[in-house]
Amino acid sequence: MQGSTPSGQFVFEAPETEPVGSVLFEEHLKLTAKARMSPFAGYVMPLWYSSIAAEHRAVRETAGLFDCTHMGVLEFSGGGAAGLLNVATTNDVGKLAVGRAQYGYVLDAAGDVLDDIIIYRRGEQLFMVVVNAANEPKVKAYFRELLAGRVVIEVEPNRNGLEPCEPCIIRDMRNTSSGADCRVDIALQGPAALDVLARLAGDEATAGRLSGLKSFALAEVSLGGIDCVVSTTGYTGAKVAFELFVHPDQAPHLWNLVLEAGEPSGALPCGLGARDSLRIEAGLPLYGHELDGKFAITPFQAGYGWAVKLDKTFFIGKKPMVRAAESYDMQVARVELPATKGIRPVRQDDPVLDGQGTCVGWILSSAKVDEKQYALVYAARDAMQEGAGCGVYYLARSESQVQQGRRQSVDKGQKVETDLAGTVVSRFAKF
Repeated sequence: MQGSTPSGQFVFEAPETEPVGSVLFEEHLKLTAKARMSPFAGYVMPLWYSSIAAEHRAVRETAGLFDCTHMGVLEFSGGGAAGLLNVATTNDVGKLAVGRAQYGYVLDAAGDVLDDIIIYRRGEQLFMVVVNAANEPKVKAYFRELLAGRVVIEVEPNRNGLEPCEPCIIRDMRNTSSGADCRVDIALQGPAALDVLARLAGDEATAGRLSGLKSFALAEVSLGGIDCVVSTTGYTGAKVAFELFVHPDQAPHLWNLVLEAGEPSGALPCGLGARDSLRIEAGLPLYGHELDGKFAITPFQAGYGWAVKLDKTFFIGKKPMVRAAESYDMQVARVELPATKGIRPVRQDDPVLDGQGTCVGWILSSAKVDEKQYALVYAARDAMQEGAGCGVYYLARSESQVQQGRRQSVDKGQKVETDLAGTVVSRFAKF
């Protein structure tokens, strides 16, 4: 079932499928036990290889290599590509130069976030769009319906379909039908990442091109004899960050080449566990947790209002975003809490408290980093000022705790006893 409702919501129900191994599945089994593999977004992916802590540390101190081949990679080409993307996404694609990338959102006409994406401009009429693996089927269906004129693009006045424009061809770059143009994503993140790639560059000119890339830029180069689209993007908060878009047939070879080149620097392969702890420590949102999800968190609440260009003449979902920007009283904040021996970790949905023990929100995601734990929380704006103290109440995690009087849920405004005290820190960390 898919399509737009009269309210502008795009409804999509993905068919249930069995998880499959990524194109790097066999390489993972050479590095870690099968018991450390887990289903994720339709794929079987490694949770960790050595340990989450060691892999987290590698990204902060040396470099870490991630399998991101499960991420969706779409190509938009033709004279209508820029116009379509500018109408269908929140950022200003018209200002995106060739060789640059930008973060943005795909919304429906009701203002619901269908996905957060990165758009890469490879040419005047050639774009690469990376989408979350779990949302890929929905996003592909949305654009298919949008091009066919079957999507509501504005509720008041009611408008279906786009204005006539030049043709735009959309291709799934992970599908073998794309032939030699196929691309999948491998991410190399951390301070030693540039040195690792320089060892694979083969010549000073290529190494120089990579070292000269600014953040959110891209270059098409050869690494170890393999053609790659290399971008300075990532999902770990690392200041030095690269994503390598390579043909899936070449992905295993490139994966091993990068690990070999990274060994002198202490680079490690990293699994989903470190990917999550790194992005939480950095303050980066995960779709379904700090974006959209059960609280329908908007980009403004998530701290990314800058990626929603309300000064654009039009984009799908603009009117709801204008209202959201003017009225939100809850936001995503980052909280630092102790995690020394004997302290229980906080969990999703645990209530966040102000200095008087009043519930002002709830934990969305959390991760332990050394002797601290970081949590991304959804809480009242006036209670989440940087430097402010806060608390957490542990919800009941067993029937015996319920019988002892511990609550299973706490509503906003209710008072409970603080179990663990912490501090609101800057929304995003710098490394």
